[in-house]
Amino acid sequence: MNAFRRLLVPLLLLKAAALAAYLLLIRPRLLRWGATRGETTRPLPGDDIVPRPHVAATRAITIDAPPEAVWPWLAQMGGHPRAGWYAYDHITNDDHPSADHLLPDMQRLHVGDLLPTPPVEGGYTVERIVPERELVLAIRAFHVTVSWAIVLLGDEEHTRLLFRQRLHCRPGLPGLVYLLLSESADFLITRRQLTTIKTLAERAAHKP
Repeated sequence: MNAFRRLLVPLLLLKAAALAAYLLLIRPRLLRWGATRGETTRPLPGDDIVPRPHVAATRAITIDAPPEAVWPWLAQMGGHPRAGWYAYDHITNDDHPSADHLLPDMQRLHVGDLLPTPPVEGGYTVERIVPERELVLAIRAFHVTVSWAIVLLGDEEHTRLLFRQRLHCRPGLPGLVYLLLSESADFLITRRQLTTIKTLAERAAHKP
């Protein structure tokens, strides 16, 4: 028993140090991947949907294509039968592959439209649209409220694409589970989305 206690204390200290390192050093970098300090602090449309978030992440990427070349890839997002979420399709699109080409029939978005998130029922509701400039989506469920602002800043040659996600969980087990799962998966999915959209938009914009 004494040997067990002597081993337990170092293990607990190691776990505490690892948790502190994650919270202080790693987590802040994941929440602002690719974004500048100014981008993380500037107000964006949709912030008012979740005024007091438990998690707030702003991530960004530079695309060598103008906003009008990037926007169509965003406008057609959504789970099957839309173009997909450009992430890990076996997780986010019920194993349907995300489109690698533009879908003309999926280019029209309106406030109130639902973008499915299979295999989970429901999805993101379109809250605000300014074509080629901004798209605000939201989920309002009994256990969680999520806002997702997609903002395009750019000129004739480049686009700065910003993704901001804000999440507020209600007290209770479902909210806690959602918070824990989203915290671990959100960075990987968002990074994949940004890099895939960059690849698709640049390839289409520079195609002879």
